[in-house]
Amino acid sequence: MTATPLDLDELRAWVGRTHTETDVVSATPAQALAATLGIARTFAPGDALPPPWHWQYFLTMGPLDDTGPDGHPKRGGFLPPVPLPRRMWAGSRMTFAAPLRIGDAISRASTIADVTAKEGRTGTLVFVKVRHAITGPAGHALTDEHDIVYRDQPRAGETPPPSRAAPVTGAWRREVRPDPVLLFRYSALTYNSHRIHYDHPYVTGVEGYPGLVVHGPLLATLLLDLLLRELPGARVAAFAFRAVKPVFDTASFFVCGQPAADGAGAALWIADRDGFLCMDATATLG
Repeated sequence: MTATPLDLDELRAWVGRTHTETDVVSATPAQALAATLGIARTFAPGDALPPPWHWQYFLTMGPLDDTGPDGHPKRGGFLPPVPLPRRMWAGSRMTFAAPLRIGDAISRASTIADVTAKEGRTGTLVFVKVRHAITGPAGHALTDEHDIVYRDQPRAGETPPPSRAAPVTGAWRREVRPDPVLLFRYSALTYNSHRIHYDHPYVTGVEGYPGLVVHGPLLATLLLDLLLRELPGARVAAFAFRAVKPVFDTASFFVCGQPAADGAGAALWIADRDGFLCMDATATLG
């Protein structure tokens, strides 16, 4: 049960709300992310930004006093005030029309596309769909549709859902050993103060996880980084990912992929050390 009654009609009043922001594709965030991911490159004016590195821009920088107990901004404002304590970026669907380039002045129009709820095996789930459209000097550059999921804290004695095995074959496979430094740096680069990524006493004692949670967007970024390492020069036309199982800093995980037979794309996934699927993704090339 939730501490605050859930009024879906009230939450759905947020559908259609829009918010517009502007930014500049400066080189420093891209350079910092490259260093964090172990990519040896520099960025100069006019260089294309790899996908999905647009997440380094349009950062939410609310006052510290407007931060909730989990480190996220307090509920309300642009996103609906869902009265459930756990919040997760569960997936995205992206289409890339043109690259963003270092030095570009860019704008992002965000819209609350939908708010829905359902009863799951662990209680009520609320899904908020947010659609972002980013434009640059040449016009429309990309669309990024986020699925944000809210849920209650786990009940005492609650068992997690059964895990699903990841594919056992893949042409590409890279082991990543997460640690608090990696998670801190990615949190800093995305101005993400969600405490599950850096506050070990909070994430284990309050949210009940076994360790720090690896950011979903970081996992998705590593998937596209794997593809571009294996297929240098490939153009990503579309990318979609879905979080399946949390990844923690307690053990290595594996970034995996299999190119399509026709060369038009690739299946990508994250597997944990036990071989369970943690993130499922597809990339379309064009």
